[in-house]
Amino acid sequence: MHYIWKYKLFPLKPLQTTDGLTLEVIDPGTLNRDAGPDFFNAKIKLDGTTWVGNIEIHGRATDWYAHGHHEDTHYNNVILHVTETADRPVVTQDGKTLPQLIVEVPGYLRENYEELCRTTDYPRCHRIIPQIDPFTVHSWMNALLYERLEQRARTVAARVEKLQGDWERAYFITLSRNFGFGINGDAFEVWAQHIPLQAVAHHRDNLFQIEAIFMGQAGLLDFETIPKKYRDEAIEDDYYPRLKREYDYLAHKFALTPMDAAAWKFLRLRPQNFPHVRIAQLTQLYYNQTAGFSRLLEARTLEELHDMLSTHATPYWESHYTFGCPSHKNAKALTAGSLNLIAINTVVPLLYAYGQTHGNDKYCERALQFLEPIKAENNYITRQWAECGIKVDSASDSQALIQLKKEYCDRKYCLHCRFGYEFLKRKNTSE
Repeated sequence: MHYIWKYKLFPLKPLQTTDGLTLEVIDPGTLNRDAGPDFFNAKIKLDGTTWVGNIEIHGRATDWYAHGHHEDTHYNNVILHVTETADRPVVTQDGKTLPQLIVEVPGYLRENYEELCRTTDYPRCHRIIPQIDPFTVHSWMNALLYERLEQRARTVAARVEKLQGDWERAYFITLSRNFGFGINGDAFEVWAQHIPLQAVAHHRDNLFQIEAIFMGQAGLLDFETIPKKYRDEAIEDDYYPRLKREYDYLAHKFALTPMDAAAWKFLRLRPQNFPHVRIAQLTQLYYNQTAGFSRLLEARTLEELHDMLSTHATPYWESHYTFGCPSHKNAKALTAGSLNLIAINTVVPLLYAYGQTHGNDKYCERALQFLEPIKAENNYITRQWAECGIKVDSASDSQALIQLKKEYCDRKYCLHCRFGYEFLKRKNTSE
């Protein structure tokens, strides 16, 4: 019913309400995915009089009462009730009887919808993807990209607001979160919130002291966090004891409290992804003073971003992945692939949010430009869509498809997806 209303798939005959009023749907309104009427700000004409307001849709008119809308003031601005079965008059909380429009669901549409609901394949609409006009595919992916950027920019803006407008700290937290590369993202965000940047700034020219604060605030200088089989080596190589003594001194000086080290995940992590190594890379990046937020705003090309964000582990961690345990398999520096992921997940949403907040489109445009030269992310989502015939070249494409998967496919929002629209409108289900 939502689908029919949104796309105005009405019979090719004049529309009438149940009480005989002529009806013209000028604008179906905006779909509401939250509580309240189904469509906001619709525009209709009843017997020549134009009305602007909300639309509520039910399978049966009695659902209006079953859902309690007759007692809810949020539904007093409804101007039309759309239903498949008008088995009862509909009255609002303020006593207004609403006009009702009966809409029949065509058989082919119901069959297609039920097929989407039944199938366990992903994507559910995969059979019709090769038949969709390339222009339709391109325009929908473009819309999905902007939708994802808007969504991620809102997350950044909310973080900045919580930090009372401190973009530098919001940048540090966002960057740190993405150094978790998924599995430790939440832990890195908590860690970044425990880093007193103003205090660290007093020791910015001392790499060892920065690392002491960074490791200490992560809870990783607690002796119990070192695997038992490496504890003797950690004491003997002297790096851990020196770092611990330095942190204890700085923690007392600045009244620091570390996070709970239990938040870190280690299972099935490659050595280069261990929190110790990633924190060492962030330590070096902070010490180099090349990646501040003001520098980010100045970057014009992807190459400049790579130069700005390039970092390597501090000397001890070039040959270790936890205290006392030597390793020669560590990646000494961030790879180009890792730098691209940081650009996608940190720089692009931050620039887009900054541009929106300050009303400066050049930063929004630059955020989009950074995505174009980056090769598409290679993950199970992009691979599945590529198998369906979708061309996935750049990070713009992969970001659009990730948005499609998370916000539409996973939530079964096929009725609100343009690919779903193409699937539903088929009149021959064998196509």
